[in-house]
Amino acid sequence: MTGKKSDIAVIGLAVMGQNLILNMNDHGVKVVAYNRTQMKVSDFIQGPAKGTDIQGASSLEDMVSRLESPRKVMLMVRAGEVVDQYISQLEPLLSEGDVIIDGGNSDFIDTERRVKALGKQGLHYIGMGVSGGEEGARNGPSIMPGGDERAWPLVKNIFQCIAARTENGEICCDWVGSGGAGHFVKMVHNGIEYGDMQLISESYHFMKTALNMSHQEMHQTFSDWNKTELNSYLVEITANILAYEEEGNPLLENILDVAGQKGTGKLTGITALDAGVPLTLISESVYARYLSGLKEERQQFEALFDKHITPISGGRSEWLEALRQSLLAAKVISYAQGFMLMKRISDERKWQLNYGNVALMWRGGCIIRSAFLENIRDAFQSNPELVFLGMDDHFKNLLIRCTPAWRKILSKTFELGLPMPCTASGLSFFDAFTTGSLPANLLQAQRDYFGAHTYERKDKPRGEFSHTDWTGKGGRAASSIYNAL
Repeated sequence: MTGKKSDIAVIGLAVMGQNLILNMNDHGVKVVAYNRTQMKVSDFIQGPAKGTDIQGASSLEDMVSRLESPRKVMLMVRAGEVVDQYISQLEPLLSEGDVIIDGGNSDFIDTERRVKALGKQGLHYIGMGVSGGEEGARNGPSIMPGGDERAWPLVKNIFQCIAARTENGEICCDWVGSGGAGHFVKMVHNGIEYGDMQLISESYHFMKTALNMSHQEMHQTFSDWNKTELNSYLVEITANILAYEEEGNPLLENILDVAGQKGTGKLTGITALDAGVPLTLISESVYARYLSGLKEERQQFEALFDKHITPISGGRSEWLEALRQSLLAAKVISYAQGFMLMKRISDERKWQLNYGNVALMWRGGCIIRSAFLENIRDAFQSNPELVFLGMDDHFKNLLIRCTPAWRKILSKTFELGLPMPCTASGLSFFDAFTTGSLPANLLQAQRDYFGAHTYERKDKPRGEFSHTDWTGKGGRAASSIYNAL
């Protein structure tokens, strides 16, 4: 081997891996590529990478030998056991101070474990969230690195040069925090993405079914919405999808209404349950995908219950404006819940996440990029300890302004029998979160009645628990007090 050694190696030549390598090469980063299947390496070097400075490696040993020290190896492979397998193969080939970067969607708990284990071996480990899909990887993704902070100066220039930039030139890549912080933030990003996609799909369903709109009309509506506060990547591509035809017919209507998933939305919901965070809208979006999978049952019960939805007659422009405001308000709740989860886990793990920086990293390149992320960034810059986005004046005024339309849309969907579960979940959360007295007092009384689980009283200090012998037969003993979080 002759010539200058490479700056970084990338393992995994699926589309994301290939596009990241090509992106790095465009920015003057020398890359060596490796894949377990050697044919993929040959096809890549002789195909998309032909005429570039990108090198191919025949083995892990060959790959490591081509790297400048400290050596930097990025994994773009499936999350889980495969990551651990590659780490175990790389450990004996690397030296103290070398860096392993996991660019997949790993569970942040696994990343925490790997950071600690490799740190004991003198190796640096970074868990890096990468968002933007194939296009983002090629032209500038949102990048969320976390892990061993000593590794960041070694790779900072590489990843900041390939990352997306906002319209103001701000780089959508910065250090997130220690341990699993990077992969955690990416997980929350994906959870918000689930909610966002479902909310937009519900708005499409309302247009199509309740307003009886054509695909061209829906395309034009989403295109117009993308010029408003709803400006975002997902609204933009929804407009494009609605305009796409195959042999003169809308392709969308030939796609089976059964949604897939890779698990990050589910993991976000599980993390929220474990942490005691009411991530209702995002969790509902995961359930909506599960429900979509019951296609045969849904068809059977539609016939059994003779389900018909009668379109609304008249007032289309008013209904569309109400729908736009409803979508906007529900999207704010989806993002707000995501930031609530980030704050809770960051506080627990002492990550000290910079939520304004997170919003900035999501402003460009990623799937959930949207115009109001700048407003979120501004909100956290004004108040880094913001508990709920609605506390910020901008979002408070937005929610106050849009809530009547939100209620109007949902009232009509209940009347028609048109499902909008995430839109409804968002409003239910907002109503509950802005209600000082909830009926949980009765719930606590019920728990104490049948299980002697005790309760707190309004006329006594918090943390002091009481028990009542409701029937005269239960005695004075109370169940142990515990917290299920």
